[in-house]
Amino acid sequence: MTHRTAIAQIPKADTSRTRLDSHRLRRDFPLLQEALHKGVPLAYLDNAATTQKPMQVIEALHEYYTSYNSNVHRALHRLGEQATLRFEEARTKVAAFIGAPSTRSIVFTRGTTESINIVAHTLGRCRVQDGDIIMLTGMEHHSNLVPWQLLAKQRNAKLEFIPICEDGTLDLDAFESMLTERVRLVSVTHMSNVLGTIHPVKRIVDSAHRVGAKVLIDGAQSVPHFPIDVESIGCDFLAFSGHKMAGPTGIGVLYGKEELLEEMPPFMGGGEMISKVTLESSTWAELPYKFEAGTPHIAGAIGLGAAVDYLNALGMDCIHQRESELTTYALQKLGEIRGLRILGCAPERGGIISFIMDAVHPHDLSQFVDQNGVAIRAGHMCCQPLMHILGVQSVSRASFYLYNTEEEVDQLIEALDQAMRFFSNGI
Repeated sequence: MTHRTAIAQIPKADTSRTRLDSHRLRRDFPLLQEALHKGVPLAYLDNAATTQKPMQVIEALHEYYTSYNSNVHRALHRLGEQATLRFEEARTKVAAFIGAPSTRSIVFTRGTTESINIVAHTLGRCRVQDGDIIMLTGMEHHSNLVPWQLLAKQRNAKLEFIPICEDGTLDLDAFESMLTERVRLVSVTHMSNVLGTIHPVKRIVDSAHRVGAKVLIDGAQSVPHFPIDVESIGCDFLAFSGHKMAGPTGIGVLYGKEELLEEMPPFMGGGEMISKVTLESSTWAELPYKFEAGTPHIAGAIGLGAAVDYLNALGMDCIHQRESELTTYALQKLGEIRGLRILGCAPERGGIISFIMDAVHPHDLSQFVDQNGVAIRAGHMCCQPLMHILGVQSVSRASFYLYNTEEEVDQLIEALDQAMRFFSNGI
């Protein structure tokens, strides 16, 4: 349980091979075979919220529950040993997937939100003092904002925010001028879940480290879509969720540098995270188990391991290339619709497009296009401060994944055209 496992690096995907065949890949995803609303084919374009699951992941969950369902790290019987083996194999796969040097730096959590909260409630309380600064951006998901607000209030610290440029990028020159030795933590999204902007996180990390600040990267929208190497980036922490990368819900990951995880106190107390317990005191288990109190989401971790296998087989470079092609196509088609405004125009962006239609409220639009088989997101995207900066209450959002096609974009465009005509005529 407490052994250290070195991680071999995953070979880079061969981008010279044939581009991903999204039509073929769709056969792996049962829900994408469903027809909704009187036989209308489903165009699922809400992948930034959660992705669909391939049969390979579903079968891994089924196999665990039907073939070796048992708790991990405790039992000496055959089922317990097999469950522990598969659970720890998943940790090894995840570590390699993000370029982590050891499984000791991989903590299984419930998702990105819990991962960020662990850092805020442990390292944050240890390192942030009266008058210190926590630096964020105005485009953070609430999960990467609220925990830091709570910490700042508890420690009498200050929150400062990297300015946002008109194109949806961060003003990194301003950021670097704002850095002082009072900045203790910097926490930024790798890719905006509203604007799709991909931030140059290595530059952010390098700049923050020069003043001694630690950096957490919210990788919820990046890890599923393009290659990530935490050692190359140099970040101190990376948080992401399984359900956004073809894995199960309720499972996530916190990567942390070992020396920082060693420094941090436990987040929760209970079984599994202890070494020795007396009536008066306790000592803690080695990493990463110090942060995994109680029975973990065993099936979720195993399912996440299966999702990692699936993505590795396709190649993360190839996935990113395919999504970039589809996003370029969608931006062109959406740009041809009169009365539609796309938010953000960063040169480096992922497969997320948020937009406003003059004649239609986003909530009405989402319901209308749903009748045409198109699933998009509408609302403030858990980014209310960014909505305020953009001067809107809510937006519509289409987000893509490896199984989406140009035909689905065309289905979206046709549904938007119908909505524009319908609402413009006041019907």
